[in-house]
Amino acid sequence: MRFQHRAVPIVLAAVLIDTIGFGIVMPVLPTLIVQLKGGSLSDAARTGGALLIAFAAAQFFAGPIFGNLGDRFGRRPVLLTAMAAFAIDYALMAFAPTIGWLFLGRIIAGVAGAIYGPANAVLADVTPPEKRGETFGLMGAAFGAGFIIGPAIGGLLAGFRPRAPFLVAGALAVLNACWMAAAMPETLKAADRRPFDWRRANAFGAFKPLFHAGGAAPLLIVAFCWQLGQMVYPATWAFWCEIRFGWSPHLIGLSLAASGVTMALTQVFVTGRAIRRFGELGTVMIGISVAVATFTAINFATTGWMVFALIALGSLTGLVFPGINALLSRGVDSANQGALQGGMASLGSVAEVIGPLAMTQTLAFGAEHGAPGAAFLLAAALAAVALAVLWLGIVRPRAAAVVHYPQA
Repeated sequence: MRFQHRAVPIVLAAVLIDTIGFGIVMPVLPTLIVQLKGGSLSDAARTGGALLIAFAAAQFFAGPIFGNLGDRFGRRPVLLTAMAAFAIDYALMAFAPTIGWLFLGRIIAGVAGAIYGPANAVLADVTPPEKRGETFGLMGAAFGAGFIIGPAIGGLLAGFRPRAPFLVAGALAVLNACWMAAAMPETLKAADRRPFDWRRANAFGAFKPLFHAGGAAPLLIVAFCWQLGQMVYPATWAFWCEIRFGWSPHLIGLSLAASGVTMALTQVFVTGRAIRRFGELGTVMIGISVAVATFTAINFATTGWMVFALIALGSLTGLVFPGINALLSRGVDSANQGALQGGMASLGSVAEVIGPLAMTQTLAFGAEHGAPGAAFLLAAALAAVALAVLWLGIVRPRAAAVVHYPQA
C-alpha cells in the first residue's frame, strides 16, 4: 500500500498499538472487577460503565487541550506525551490493589486518549481534501486490526492471570513511544501554527471550530447519536457475552478479534470504493442503515454462530465515521485541523460519558428482567435517530436545492 506521506504509516501504527492495548484488557475486565469488588456480573457491568465514564470525562477536558497544543507546537510532541501516559496507565492497572486504583488508571488513560485528535490532524495535514475520507478509513482499519490482535492475546493471557494483559499493554505502549521518538516526522508547518488560546482549548470552546465547518449542525447531531449508540460495544459486550451465553474470556476475545478482522477488511477494501461510488454522504447513510439492522438482530440472537454472522455484517458500520470526518474536515483550514479534531474528540467524550451509563444500566436492568440484549435495542434506536437527522437535515435539503427548469 502506498501512503501520501511517511508520517501516515507511523500514525496508523500508533493507533494500532494503542488499540491492541485497549483490546487486550477487555476480555478480562469482568473477571478483574468481580475479583476486586465482588458481586454479580450485572453489578460488575455497572462498575465497568463507571470506569468508561471516568475515562471519557478526563478525555473530554484533555481532548481540546491536546488538539490546540498540536496546532501550536506540532503533532509529534503531543503524540509522544500521550503514549507515555498510556504506559503509566497500564502499569497502574496491572498492580491495582483496589477498584480505586483502576479508576485512577482510567483517568490517566482518558487524558492520554486525546491521541486520536492529533493523529487525525496528522492525516489531514498530509492528505488532500478529496483523499481524506479514504485515509480516515485507514485509521479505522488500524483500529480494527488492533481488535484482531488485542482481544485474541488478552483471551490467551487470561489463562495465566487476569492482570497479565495489562503488563503486555504497558510494554507495547513503551515500545510505541520509543518508535515514535525515533521515526515520527512533524507534519504541521511552522507557517501554519497558531498561538495557544485557552478560550479555544477549554472543553466547551472546543466545539467552536466544529460549527465553522460547512453544514456542521446536522452532521454533529448525527456524529453524537452515532457515537452514543456505538458505546454499546465497549460498555457491554464482554458482560453481555458472559451473561447471555456464558462465554469464557477466551471466547469473548475471539469474538472481539473476529470483529476486528471484519472491520479491518471493510476499511481497507470497502471504505475507499464506497466513497468513490456513493460519495461521503451516501456511504454514511449505508453504514448507519446497516447499524440499525445489526443492533436489532443482536438483541434476538439465540446462538453463538448468529453473533459471529452479525459481527461480519456489522463491519459495514465502519463506513460511518470516516465519511463524517471527511465531510467536516473540508470546511476547516489547515491551521485549525487540530482544533477540529480536538473538538470531535470532545464530542465523542460527551457520548462516552453518557453512553456507558445508559448502556450498562440498560444491560443490567434487562438482564435482571430476562432481556439481556436491551442495550442493543437502545443502540438501534439511537442509530435510527442519526439516520433520520441525516436524511431530513442534509439529504432532503440538498435534493431540494437542485432545481430543474423545463426547456422552452
